[in-house]
Amino acid sequence: MRGKRKLMLISPMLHQGGFERVCVTTARLMKPYFDITIVIFDSANIAYDVEGLNIIDIQMGVRKGKINKILNILRRSRKVKELKEKLQPDIVYSFGPTANMVNAFSRTRKEKIWLGLRNYTDIEETIKMKLFVRLADLIICCSKEIEKELRTKFQYKKTAVLYNLYDVEAIRKEAESKEPTLPWGEYDEAGRKIRTLVSMGRDDDMKGFWHMIKVFALVHRRIPETRLILLGAGSFEHYKRLAEELKITDVICFAGMQREPYKYLKKGEVYLLTSSNEGFPNALVEGMALSLAPVSVNCMTGPAEILLEDGDTALADAQFITLKESKNTPVIYGEYGILVPVMNKERDLDPEHITAEEREMADIVLDLMSDEKKLEKYRLAALKRAHIFTYESYVERFLALDAMDGLY
Repeated sequence: MRGKRKLMLISPMLHQGGFERVCVTTARLMKPYFDITIVIFDSANIAYDVEGLNIIDIQMGVRKGKINKILNILRRSRKVKELKEKLQPDIVYSFGPTANMVNAFSRTRKEKIWLGLRNYTDIEETIKMKLFVRLADLIICCSKEIEKELRTKFQYKKTAVLYNLYDVEAIRKEAESKEPTLPWGEYDEAGRKIRTLVSMGRDDDMKGFWHMIKVFALVHRRIPETRLILLGAGSFEHYKRLAEELKITDVICFAGMQREPYKYLKKGEVYLLTSSNEGFPNALVEGMALSLAPVSVNCMTGPAEILLEDGDTALADAQFITLKESKNTPVIYGEYGILVPVMNKERDLDPEHITAEEREMADIVLDLMSDEKKLEKYRLAALKRAHIFTYESYVERFLALDAMDGLY
């Protein structure tokens, strides 16, 4: 009698990041149902608890230069194919574009190839996507909008949506277990109680942090007791200089990458997201799990599906308002958070240049922080929404996809 089915998960690394967290959590949740192996390309800077998990590091980290990167993909694929032939997994599920390429290229024809699309930008890489739709048995999308684009643009039907997953009670418990080290106390120099905005993400232009710094500067001018905490990997040097030029250095904490980020997130009242692209923004939901009221750009993809009851299908019925500075672009007051218009993708570090969209987002935050009832309403709604993306629903959906073997 054969034992458990075998599941191989592939992730380039396991440092702090959205799909890395999903990979590790998937491994833990699926242990009762599968024999699990996680394959990574480099074990440096592992940020997650991987004790008890079977991890194979093929020791082929990042290499610089276009030719070296191509050669590295081929080398990784050859090594992973050897592992597939040895371990004979039933399913190989990869996370992110690099891992997806290796998974597709290392196909042995014995395993089911599941490729995970984690960001809207994946869809825009046409050459890669044409390869993926030829070689995949199933493409798993982290949002309905990504799935819709995949089906429309590439006429590919073997798709499924698996939303990212969260243990809300565990997040809240971890947050309460420790206190962060911050450069300010409970009250400011005028005796006002500190009020905090929070965001989390790596130092990448895609996150639009220059917009956030400028938005915060506008908010701080009107509500001097406000502070901003930015968490995430990277130097943030550009934004530190911008904060210096805006004279708000002492009211921003660049906390860097944290193994225990929730103790910082819990200090916030409002969670800000200014990305130009997302897949399904983990940090947004993690902030919501700690009762932070979300104010997010309505970027592709994820925020609308999180903050509106029926995701993108609810946009037509959402409540719209316009502000004078917005030039009639809509702000959407969703059931679980507020969506503002997308902003410029090009980095703009000019402290004197404040866009209409930045002013509009600042006005939304100011209104929220000045209206106690509205703020409390969104904080409670955010927590309620976070409970939708549970471990239980993820496991149920994952096992249903496995049961469809031969049908997709």
